[in-house]
Amino acid sequence: MAVAITKQAEAYLEALTEALEIPSARYEQAEKSYKSLGDWLHRDASSVRDHDPEIFVQGSFRLGTVTRPISDDEEYDVDCACSLTSLSKSDLSQHDLKDMLGEEIKLYRDSKCIKKPVHEGRRCWRLEYADGAQFHMDIVPCIPNAEDQRLLLEARNLDAQFADTAIAITDNEEPAYDAVTDDWPRSNPRGYAEWFKSRMGDVFLRKRQQILNEMRAEGVTASVEDIPTYQVRTPLQSAIMILKRHRDSMFADDPTDKPISIIISSLAAHAYQGEETIGYALLSILSRMEDAIEHDGTKYIIKNPTDALENFADKWEDHPERADAFFEWLKQAREDFSAVGRLAEHRRMATVLASRMGRDLTDRASNGVLQPSRPSSSGLVKAAGVASATSAPSVSFADTPRTPKKPDGFA
Repeated sequence: MAVAITKQAEAYLEALTEALEIPSARYEQAEKSYKSLGDWLHRDASSVRDHDPEIFVQGSFRLGTVTRPISDDEEYDVDCACSLTSLSKSDLSQHDLKDMLGEEIKLYRDSKCIKKPVHEGRRCWRLEYADGAQFHMDIVPCIPNAEDQRLLLEARNLDAQFADTAIAITDNEEPAYDAVTDDWPRSNPRGYAEWFKSRMGDVFLRKRQQILNEMRAEGVTASVEDIPTYQVRTPLQSAIMILKRHRDSMFADDPTDKPISIIISSLAAHAYQGEETIGYALLSILSRMEDAIEHDGTKYIIKNPTDALENFADKWEDHPERADAFFEWLKQAREDFSAVGRLAEHRRMATVLASRMGRDLTDRASNGVLQPSRPSSSGLVKAAGVASATSAPSVSFADTPRTPKKPDGFA
């Protein structure tokens, strides 16, 4: 399908992405918090220190697709996982693992005088910071699951290339939650992030190299590995940010049926074919977005690219209204952004999208086109923590897990 878009629409969609981006201070704020928790788990008195805890970021913070909340009443959701890397499923139950980590998180909360209680979710523990912080951290307890994941997939002749980073997680609604068993829920956020990065392809590599070149030109000593995924804004990441906000606004009064982010991100990544601009990427993705949705005659299937046995659309079978909601949203998104792509006047674009994405956002995008204020790529990295011209940058949310040494002291 041929994609047609005006230069003015391209500029507007780029400004729309910039209006959706979160301040670098938010990354820094969240980074300090998860590093602090990592230090706590590795202190001398920690009950889990001997199990080699490893904290790493997952979700939209890791993928670089976080968007500003619609209102100041909403919070940033920082998703982390904490793996006790020396333990295995034969050592304890899901319940044991969750309680073990939960006790340490509660002690950490007390030590930091966090007023809000630690909340237990189905799969995670939630740390809620002060109202002014405007974010909470969800910590999923887990243990390594690479060997079992590889055996599981290879036995069925399925792709196991991402198995090395697989984890087993806790879920208090699972029948085997209290039993010492091999039957644990599976996940692989680091593997998914690597797959997502591979879908960004050469565009990601070129943009990351450009940031590095600009840093070096300014005298900063760094390597390409020092630049995390979130800092490299590709057309795929930008398109997903725009689609997520469009979804959020459309389903503001129907959160139950709202298409989930992992489905939008996965289908968009599958559909992305290396388009170089945000507008072409967005319209091309929308034109192919259902291509990775399968139907076996009974149910819809959207396979986890790191675990073909997991179906991201598994809830659609019991809740067909969620499938209907997804296709209704996709149809609306196609109509809205196709209309914008044909326009040449930014105020008209804002009018088309105002009811879909919020007047404040679309007006900020219009102003952004008229008064661009985006800093240089190297400036962004410096804002994230480059200390000096002679030291490697201490960037937020690096792509490698943070495993502290000794008591020196990652979502």
